[in-house]
Amino acid sequence: MNILLLTIFAFIINIPFGYWRSNVRKYSLQFFLTIHIPVILIILYRIFSGTGFEIMTLYFTVPSFFLGQLTGSKIYALRKNNGAKPLSSCLVMDVIRINK
Repeated sequence: MNILLLTIFAFIINIPFGYWRSNVRKYSLQFFLTIHIPVILIILYRIFSGTGFEIMTLYFTVPSFFLGQLTGSKIYALRKNNGAKPLSSCLVMDVIRINK
């Protein structure tokens, strides 16, 4: 059960970071932050949930990490191609502004 929750957490937490990564210059400081901040959050989740760091958990968390990043970047690309306004680097703020 803990591995399933960890996998879902890794996927969901990476969606906003993938969205952010789509709007920054490659290999900039922000680019590296969008990749490494979720890693820190996943490590903290592992520590506090008691999931541990077994090799088996990597088979689930690594793909969910990349799928979350990919999903976020696809959301950004879809919004950009549709001419969505506002369009910033923050998915959460863009969703809040849409609903106002």
